[in-house]
Formats: sequence, C-alpha cells, structure tokens
Amino acid sequence: MRVSLLTLGCRVNQAESSVLEGTLKENGVNVIDLKDNPDICIVNTCAVTSKSDYNSRQLIRRAARAGAKVIVTGCYSQLRPHEVKAIPGVAGVVGNTNKYEIVSMLTGRPTELSFSLSSRSRPHLKVQDGCNFRCSYCSVPHARGTSRSVPPGIVIERARAIESRGYKEIVLTGIHLGTYGHDLNTKSNLNILLKKLLLGTDTIRFRLSSLEIGEINEELMEIMQSGRICNHLHVPLQSGSDRILRLMDRRYTGEHYRERILLVHEKVDNLSLGTDVIVGFPGEGDEEFSDTHKLISGIPFTYLHIFPYSPRPGTKAAEMRDTSSREAVAKRLAALREMDTLRRDSYKKLQLEGRLEVILEDSRGGNLMCGTSRNYLKVLVAVQGQAKGSLVGVRPTELIDGMLRGNAIS
Repeated sequence: MRVSLLTLGCRVNQAESSVLEGTLKENGVNVIDLKDNPDICIVNTCAVTSKSDYNSRQLIRRAARAGAKVIVTGCYSQLRPHEVKAIPGVAGVVGNTNKYEIVSMLTGRPTELSFSLSSRSRPHLKVQDGCNFRCSYCSVPHARGTSRSVPPGIVIERARAIESRGYKEIVLTGIHLGTYGHDLNTKSNLNILLKKLLLGTDTIRFRLSSLEIGEINEELMEIMQSGRICNHLHVPLQSGSDRILRLMDRRYTGEHYRERILLVHEKVDNLSLGTDVIVGFPGEGDEEFSDTHKLISGIPFTYLHIFPYSPRPGTKAAEMRDTSSREAVAKRLAALREMDTLRRDSYKKLQLEGRLEVILEDSRGGNLMCGTSRNYLKVLVAVQGQAKGSLVGVRPTELIDGMLRGNAIS
C-alpha cells in the first residue's frame, strides 16, 4: 500500500499526522510524496481562518487529481463534513476524535499507535487537546471540544520513547497547552508535567508551543532556566486595545499583558518572544489599532504572526458589524509587517559571534544544512559530517537575506 499524508494547520495537527505516519510505517505501509502516485492520500485539514478552509479544499482537490483515494480529517472536515463529501474524489471523512482509527481502517486490523517515530528532526508530542475558552472569533473549540489532557505517566513514557530513538528535542503541543492537567483526577498542571519530564528523561530538550499570558507564572520562569526548556515562548496578544480585547472575550488587558511579558523577558536569558495579532476585528478603528501598534512597539517581540480578521461561521464575532475597510486593514497589516521584519533582523543580529545550539534539519546543498536553534531561529550551518537530527554548537558569523549563517563549533 502506498499512502501520502498532507497536513495543514497547527502543531497539534502536525503531531497527529506524525503519529499516523509513524504508525503506518511501522506496519509496513509505504508513506510517499503525493507526486509519487499514492494509492491513498490522507488530508489533515485546518479551519482557523477562511483562507485555511480554502487551502484545505485546494489540497483535497489536488490529492484527488493525483488519482488517489482521498480520506479527509481535521478541523475543516469536522466543521463542514457535507462540503468535504461533495468534493469529487473524497472517499471518506473521519472526525478529529477518530483520526487515529485511519490506521486500522487501512491495515484492516487493530494497531498499536507509535508516538516515537517522526520524519521531523524535532518531533511534536501532543499532551492536551480541546479548549474550554470561547474567544468570540474562534471556531476551534467547536471542532476540538473541551480540554482533555494526556496523563503525565503516558506523556513521560512517550517522551522517553522519542529520546531513545536519538531525537534531541520534543515540541510539546496542545490546543490550549496552558490548561494542561486541569481536567485530570490527580492534581497536575503544565509546571508539574515539565518537572516530571525533566526528571524522567536524560538530555532531550523541550519546546513549549503557544501559551496565554495568564498561564506564565514565576514557577514556569524558573523551570525555563533549567537549560533543557527552550528559551522561546509564543504568547498571543491579538489586540492592544482593551475595548477590542473585551469584544474578543480575551481575559486580560493590554497593560497586564505588557507588565507580565516584560517580566518574562527579564527573567529568561536571550528569550525569543513571538505573538499573534488580529487586524481588522469588528469595531477596530484607527484609535484601537493605534493602541495595538503602541503596545507592540513597547514590547521586545522577536517576531509577529499577523492575520487579517476572518469571520468564522457559528462564532459570536461573525454576528458583529465589520467596521474596517479593506484599504484600512491593508494599511494596518503593512505597518505591523514592517515592524515584524525589523524585529526579526534586530534579534538575529544580536546572535552574531555568539553561540547557538542548533538541531540540523535539512540539506541546503554542499556542506550547508539548515537547523533550528534553542531560541527558535533558522540557521544555515557549514557542517563537517554531522547528520540530520544532530545537535551542534554554532557560531553565527553573518546575516544574509534574513538568514543567519555560521560554522559548527565544538
């Protein structure tokens, strides 16, 4: 059997696709690229924006044109199953909660899942799913359900298995990672999990995916200084206007966010700090955007993920009156993207002639490989025989077209 696996969207989707891929491979299934004419193509979709819906449909059609039997899963198919079934070539739709059953559907027998085999140099490990919050713009809780945590013992067992295969980093993922453990019978939370993971593994490093500002406390800051938690945080802001934050049903003010994030930046050395910003949310005018721009200007973000507002059917925000013209939204996006470029380059320049710990990920020709540092920078490395997945020390020597380049050092 020849199977292709195409994935859109968040790290949770990527983590789930990795489990599917690894389990299929361990059961003798040949996982190949779409261009190599697979018999079956699994498309793992996303629905976070209208563009994600569009990209999901395009990917499904592309898979069907390749002549494959197409099985669709993920958030878009969860929310719009009838739309997906109407696309020519779709042979089946599988809900998010049954996603892993695709393996037994294809193999024809009950199959033990593999969480430790990944084609990535830095595997994703899902420890939590779902969300109890209801931000007014977000449809993900409708697709993923309420918060559910993987018990700590199982997480540690899976992390050990990943480390035993020689991987050097695990990316811990969840739809709402900061609520980890709140639903478990035995008291637990993200900090407790991290401490257990550090004790239960040897040298592998851990990276945290997105956290909300209210979930970053002094204990977490101390844990991040252990040396095995990557000095990288992604903390969504969405807006710097308190009025817009209330309309979004976000649970903080701009000032609270600023104070807390500056404290984190002070406590964690050489912290890479990213955020999400939505532009053009209903009710946003020049004054509200000015509040956002001003707040971001006063925070040492390393990078910004900037999105134009996209109404999601079934959400509270979709019923709100849109007040921003396309021209105004385009202008605001351009202003933030300019700031993003400056922030990225500025942070990278601070790394020159220092030392970064980089995991090698793919070849770029000759003796060059590209990898990811602890502080979430892509770095071109001149290697001397090191293989994909290796952890190497790198001294960055130059910044060319936004990319750091350096040499491996002992």
